[in-house]
Amino acid sequence: MAGAGAAAFVTQHPPNVFYLSGFRGSSGAVLVERQQTTLYTDSRYAIQAAAEATGAEVQIVQGGLLAAAGKALRAKGARRALIEAEHLSLSHKAILAKQAGSRVRWVAATGVVEELRRVKGPAELEAMRRAARLGSGVFQEVLPFLRPGVRENEIAAEIEYRIRRRGASGAAFETIVAFGERSALPHARPTARKLRKNELVVLDWGAILADYCCDLTRTVYVGRASQEIRGWYAAVRRAQQAARDAVREGMAAGRVDAAARDVLERAGLGKFFIHSTGHGLGLEVHERPRVARGVRDRLRSGETITIEPGVYREGVGGIRIEDDVVVTSRGSETLTTASREFLEL
Repeated sequence: MAGAGAAAFVTQHPPNVFYLSGFRGSSGAVLVERQQTTLYTDSRYAIQAAAEATGAEVQIVQGGLLAAAGKALRAKGARRALIEAEHLSLSHKAILAKQAGSRVRWVAATGVVEELRRVKGPAELEAMRRAARLGSGVFQEVLPFLRPGVRENEIAAEIEYRIRRRGASGAAFETIVAFGERSALPHARPTARKLRKNELVVLDWGAILADYCCDLTRTVYVGRASQEIRGWYAAVRRAQQAARDAVREGMAAGRVDAAARDVLERAGLGKFFIHSTGHGLGLEVHERPRVARGVRDRLRSGETITIEPGVYREGVGGIRIEDDVVVTSRGSETLTTASREFLEL
């Protein structure tokens, strides 16, 4: 705000509203000024906001939340304010501008709160450790259900049930379960497709616990795998280990991606690695930084990222191994603990 000469900053993106105020409700807008932070919400959340928003003054309003924030800016004579370009629609910006008046100049800002969220503090990291332990524990519980005849959507439902039974508030994203040739789709949505013997199974799931996410992927084989499939799995596991070994404070994110990609290139599988190696993780399942080819952004101690190389061959299947790691000054701490051994069920 100071750098932009702005008197205020406005957001209604729920993760950023929570980060700035502590409020978890689905209807909220935050106005940050030099001397105070105000949360605007409606009467449905009056009790909840009073209990949760300890970092802000709470205003219960009738009508639009952004309209209330705009009126406050007009009343205070603000001349310049920041808005989140990536989260505010044109219609919402119009509402805000109309109520604030023509004197306010709006400055589009990108990633202001997201940059603050990148580095996690001790309490945030402990929440993420707990989420990772919860998510990791689900893996062993689900393995007995992976038998010929079971459907993808049945396994997805079982995973999400067990996530909640272990104490999570819910899944961090739609669970991915893919059998056989469908495992070559990195973001396959579960279907009624039945599992057959001698097929790859990719499971990608996440949990939200105490507001923070985990995200992990494991690949198993139902039946007896060929030497080729075993070789693919070994290569992906080496690639994932190489990337985890490359993680440390000050390392360019693109170098971590390159560490995984180089292993798969040497194994003759480089062309089958069709996505980036990872992404940031926290209040949302996809955050900054990107761990992708050519990214020069340097990793910071306290950032939590995923490491998830994979290979995908159309008509055959795919293999992915994903873990969550925290960047440290000496290297990294791996949070997820589910077995990475090649399992034949």
